[in-house]
Amino acid sequence: MQFAFTAEQRQMRDAVADFVDEEVVPRAAAIDEADEFPRDLIDEMAGLGLLGMPFPERYDGAGLDYHAYAACLAELSRGSGGLGTVVAAHTSLAGNMLYAFGDESQKDTYLSALNRGEEIGAFALSEPGAGSDVPAMETTAERDGDDYVVDGGKLWISNGSVADTVIVFAKTDPGAGNRGVSSFVVRPREDDGFVVEGTEEKLGDKGCPTAELRFDDMRIPADRRLGDEGDGFVQALKTLNGGRITIAARGVGIARAALNAASDYADQREQFDQPIREFQAIKHKLADMDTKVRAAELLMHDAADRKERGESYVRAAARAKLYASEVSREVANEAIQIHGGYGYTKDFPVERYYRDAKLNELYEGTSEILRNTIGDRV
Repeated sequence: MQFAFTAEQRQMRDAVADFVDEEVVPRAAAIDEADEFPRDLIDEMAGLGLLGMPFPERYDGAGLDYHAYAACLAELSRGSGGLGTVVAAHTSLAGNMLYAFGDESQKDTYLSALNRGEEIGAFALSEPGAGSDVPAMETTAERDGDDYVVDGGKLWISNGSVADTVIVFAKTDPGAGNRGVSSFVVRPREDDGFVVEGTEEKLGDKGCPTAELRFDDMRIPADRRLGDEGDGFVQALKTLNGGRITIAARGVGIARAALNAASDYADQREQFDQPIREFQAIKHKLADMDTKVRAAELLMHDAADRKERGESYVRAAARAKLYASEVSREVANEAIQIHGGYGYTKDFPVERYYRDAKLNELYEGTSEILRNTIGDRV
């Protein structure tokens, strides 16, 4: 891979970095403490074109390639892990489902509204008994004339309680295994029977509501189905593959924030009449952290490069997400260690980075599932 940022890509990344430093970083601790969806920040981001970054201007997107999109998402995640998840779920999952599998009417109506930031998107796949095992889902969608009637529920849905458009997966042919899963555009404020059961109290990822949803005889028009009946399983896999690049970006951003905090603290903290950076033990920790962050960033861009060139990127995306996820936790852990006891308190942000980092190893493919994905293709 030969890759260097173009002037346009660098300009966009730097603009997002400035926004993060000015608007997100000063509020990140408060967002984490309150665990409230930062609607005003989302509106500001919409005005900057950050909610439709990888989609064409034809659908009111920003027209960025995946290199620039991933770099910008890393910057957002550097400021707030929760904000990174909000954008990833909205764009990489809900938006990409509509862009890849929606018809022109669906794109004009739903994708354009998401890209403008007028609406928030969510992706409802997981269930209490069906996480990695998608065909085990129990939610059904039965055809009834010009409608489908949806019954069931979903769990762990990022943005689920604030979304205006939710991509819901359900079995249209319960006896057909993965060939019986279909996907639908659901409109929570229009579709009777859509119920938000509640939101989870999580270790980290605060500011991005993670909801449990229920569908009680929810009737939706048949023209809101994405693609053909039975396409849903393949659609989900393809969408998650692309989403893993942006979860890698979230990992890179959190790791970068932890490294920066540790480096600054090592300059400021003195022991035995010298900054602790001067001790070889600390210097080596920072060196290892820096190397890991850079390696994760390059794996992220390798996957983005393959996607941009139209090559198979399943293994590359899995590698990027696996490595960046684990690096984000490792680097955040070392940042706490460098801070000593202070790192274990909320007086410094490194404990938040650690809590936010852990999620990367769990959603959009656990580290164990990703190792299977990679191992099957080696």
